[in-house]
Amino acid sequence: MGLYKRGQVWWMRFTYQGIVMRRSAETQDRRLAERIYHKVRGDIAQGKWFDRLPEEERTFREMLERYLREYSAPNKAACTYRRDQGLGKHLVQFFGDRTLAELTPKVIAAYKAQRRSQGASPKTVNHDLGLLSHMFTLAQREWEWVRDNPVKKISRERVRNTIERWLSLDEEKRLLAASVPWLRPIILFAIHTGLRQGEILNLQWPQVDLFRRTIVLLEQKNGCRDTLPVNGIVLEVLKEQAKLWQQHSVYVFPNSIGTRRSSSNLLRAFFLARKRAGVERFRFHDLRHTFATRMVQAGVDLYAVQKLGRWKTTSMVMRYAHHYSESLRAGVEVLERIKEPGSTELAQPAQVGAVAVG
Repeated sequence: MGLYKRGQVWWMRFTYQGIVMRRSAETQDRRLAERIYHKVRGDIAQGKWFDRLPEEERTFREMLERYLREYSAPNKAACTYRRDQGLGKHLVQFFGDRTLAELTPKVIAAYKAQRRSQGASPKTVNHDLGLLSHMFTLAQREWEWVRDNPVKKISRERVRNTIERWLSLDEEKRLLAASVPWLRPIILFAIHTGLRQGEILNLQWPQVDLFRRTIVLLEQKNGCRDTLPVNGIVLEVLKEQAKLWQQHSVYVFPNSIGTRRSSSNLLRAFFLARKRAGVERFRFHDLRHTFATRMVQAGVDLYAVQKLGRWKTTSMVMRYAHHYSESLRAGVEVLERIKEPGSTELAQPAQVGAVAVG
């Protein structure tokens, strides 16, 4: 009999028009799988069976629900899972119960155009397409619902990725003065470590070594552990937090009852402080940009900035280099100190228009 198991599910193997076909019976019950298999064989013998691909029957809604249930929920952080749910709402409003075969590049391009007309940013549109593409990849490689991924034929939106906003020292002073007491150490910590919002809220005392002046982070995406040094300002913040919370909470920056502070609570207080301080067009994530920009301004080489900020490549840090041309001045001034071997005199500037005489 042409039945076999793949995982817990029974599959059928049979020949149709000289081609070996493999189709899932979509059941873990062997008896039910046998009945489905014999029915297919009977239809083939009577000339009533034709090859109907899963993508002609499966809908987009089914694909989204399976992706969220089997991949996003168990494999992604809670905040990323919620983001996938939010993006999925936009996708399902457009694609709904269309079959996967109907999601052609032309239809997906129409979705992209509609999202832009609704005011979605290029980055947001790319997030939508990225999620849709990943769903199709799983549907193709693991679920065998489709033959190819139509999203790969769609061009991504061009994103202007130049960071223009960081916190000046005066703005920092005003922002701290306008913040509630529990928010001030978080802002200082973010400016001087470059940690992301989630990393700060998730930080626990076992990750902190006050004697070595380090914190340890576990990267969720690649599983790597990063041990980062901290400066004196961060050390003082950690010591103060330890006095307040180390005996009462595992979190370094907990809420009033010692549990993890929520992102919404943090951002609500941050935006209120920003408004009071008169600091415009500034997001919490821009504190991370401030961390990188200030180091570049101080002349720290880009490789060190990359490692301290845990960017994957130096090219990702290059966008900060244009913020402060004075930090590059030391490089060109090196030329002024070049002199002849054995000479004790500094090189003199050449006289413009001078003519060498042989």
